Amino acid sequence: MKDREIIVEDLVKSYPGKSKVTAVDGVNFKVDEGKIFGFLGPNGAGKSTTIKILTTLALPSSGRALVGGFDVVSQATDVRRVAGVALQEIGIDPLMKSMELLVLQGRLFGASKAVATARARELLELVQLTEAIDRRAGTYSGGMRRRLDLALALVQQPRILFLDEPTTGLDPASRRDVWREVRRLNRELGITIFLTTQYLEEADELADTVAIIVAGKIVAEGSPAKLKAAMGEESINLVFETPELAEKGRATLEPMGNRTQLDRDTVRLYLSKAAGSIPTVINRLQNEGLAPISLTLTQPTLDDVFLQVAGQRLVASEAVNSRKTRSKEREEVK
Repeated sequence: MKDREIIVEDLVKSYPGKSKVTAVDGVNFKVDEGKIFGFLGPNGAGKSTTIKILTTLALPSSGRALVGGFDVVSQATDVRRVAGVALQEIGIDPLMKSMELLVLQGRLFGASKAVATARARELLELVQLTEAIDRRAGTYSGGMRRRLDLALALVQQPRILFLDEPTTGLDPASRRDVWREVRRLNRELGITIFLTTQYLEEADELADTVAIIVAGKIVAEGSPAKLKAAMGEESINLVFETPELAEKGRATLEPMGNRTQLDRDTVRLYLSKAAGSIPTVINRLQNEGLAPISLTLTQPTLDDVFLQVAGQRLVASEAVNSRKTRSKEREEVK
């Protein structure tokens, strides 16, 4: 077992009760050392529950997970020593300055004041916050707070870094700033990064390997390039005025393609040579009195992969599961 790997075997997390909820249902995967692993899924699919188990914030119902060679249940203290964690909610005191926060974090991990101060200066330079060292954290922008949160997760020099939806709520520019920091941490320091995200573009941009979880189960896994290549087709994307018109469009075009995908008001028609079929597509729609408001031709994307393995109906049902899971977590805490 390498000290920067993550190994998950038959992991299960259930919340007992009248309406039993299984948030994680027999999950298996391995994250190789020095890689970025993207963990995707709709709300309530089991992403955050999995990361809580891997970071020792929740106990699994069954199965086994090793982080950096340590068992998350029987060796939880060791896991906390080798893993840094930046969760969705940023727990930064707005009245404290970045240097104060980082030194405090270092002291909590047992460092002397001198060592903690030196480490804080090093980290502020790493995440490019040295110019804001005298400002209170409450005055930082969203992107700056995320970078400070990353620095706090790196205080103990972790071998593995867990990032739970690190760019949620950020504007595009701040999101790109966080992406640059994540790449640098991975490439320059060799840190293995476990990234949960709802942004398919983010996973495509950063991850070496992607796993998609739906209803607590892994439904697809592989590099973004391999997952997209497996689709093997271009798609003609047609947007209609209403979901009802889109459904009629899908029914009209279904005999033409290898497959179709309906996503609210958008129909995706997958073909091996889609560009040459566009005139035929338009003629068929016109014969049925249907006129799309836009038409685009695209290569396969992670969005296509996600729609194929998850589907809109599953996404909708996961919102319900998400509410049930959060309710069960609150009951468990009580």
